[in-house]
Amino acid sequence: MRDNTLVAALGNAGHEALLVPTYTPIRTDEEDVSQGRVFFGGINVYLEQKFWLFRHTPRFLDRLFNFRWLVRWVSRFAQRTKYSELGDLTISMLQGTHGNQLKEVTKLADWLETEVRPEVVVLTNALLSGVAPELRRRLGVPIVVTFQGDDIFLDALPAADRERCFALIRENCAGAAAFVTTSRAYAEHMAGYLGLPREKMHAVHPGLNLNGHGGPRPVTRDHPLTIGYFARICPEKGFHNLVDAYIHLRRRPGSPPTRLRASGWLGENNRAFFGAQVKKLEAAGLLAEFEYVESPGHDEKVKFLRSVDVFSVPTTYREPKGLYVLEAWANGVPVVQPCHGSFPELVEATGGGLLVEPENPAALAAGLRQMLDDHELRDRCGRAGEAAVRERFTAATMADATAALLDRIVKDTR
Repeated sequence: MRDNTLVAALGNAGHEALLVPTYTPIRTDEEDVSQGRVFFGGINVYLEQKFWLFRHTPRFLDRLFNFRWLVRWVSRFAQRTKYSELGDLTISMLQGTHGNQLKEVTKLADWLETEVRPEVVVLTNALLSGVAPELRRRLGVPIVVTFQGDDIFLDALPAADRERCFALIRENCAGAAAFVTTSRAYAEHMAGYLGLPREKMHAVHPGLNLNGHGGPRPVTRDHPLTIGYFARICPEKGFHNLVDAYIHLRRRPGSPPTRLRASGWLGENNRAFFGAQVKKLEAAGLLAEFEYVESPGHDEKVKFLRSVDVFSVPTTYREPKGLYVLEAWANGVPVVQPCHGSFPELVEATGGGLLVEPENPAALAAGLRQMLDDHELRDRCGRAGEAAVRERFTAATMADATAALLDRIVKDTR
């Protein structure tokens, strides 16, 4: 979503920017500006990993497996695959021309060299860095690597696989012109995590396409206030932390009447996790106060955000971007977030909410209670967050900062 918004904004600013999907077609609730062709199509990547024969099939056969509708359909089943089972495939992808997906590396390099001829290539995550050495050799242009959640995937791999991936990423990125992160805190984390030079990392905060966001908020003083969660329903996003905090909050003496609403993508592999959280609410006698809204489109997302009074996604990991926090602020909703990852940076820059101790449901409950009890605080934080997003966290601002950085990199390497 962030990459699609960025490329659209770069195009609006007059730059030629191409968003190239890998593995599967992209999913976004905004206009899809990506290229129609998918590289490293998920079916081909998997078959080449598992079967020697498919590493040598002709390209016309590969194209049959890359039809967007087919890749999208098959990806529904891949959602059940655990990250921890993908160590061998990840290592092979990071090996680039020495891995089982050599054919896919060659296809991408051929297309970029003969049809696109870019001035700079930006890899949207380090897990794609296996292509970097070949692209540098073939294209002779700077390669920039973006970090925006790579550690979440890598942390789930077995230790031996993870260490091998670290070594390959460092090797692949040795010739990178620069690294881009979505916050200063994440730059510090990833430099130490991967053992890469901090001085080559540049933070460009994410920004939003604000079309459809904002407007007068409904007055909610005469009925129960609503705590909202909008993100993928999964353990790493901390949905269980919010459920535990809500139960804690409602058990406290004098707790105000409230509701808990959640929305976001619920994959097949996380339905049991979601069911366990619903059972906790039921056991606490709070199920009637909870509502889950199916993952909506853009208009429905904005409607959902405007229906809540306080927003929280208490992640278990160091969130590198926090797009959902920006979306809440774009609609005047204050936040209560754990004090890690990009959240302290964003809250400090906007004044849009409160920070609490991570992985502490009691602390989260206290922060939510403070925000719910104090109408002036809610109003002040909501207004401050909205003003800051509209001034400093727009898609255009993100595109301008990215273009300026890439322009410097290209000029420095000529």
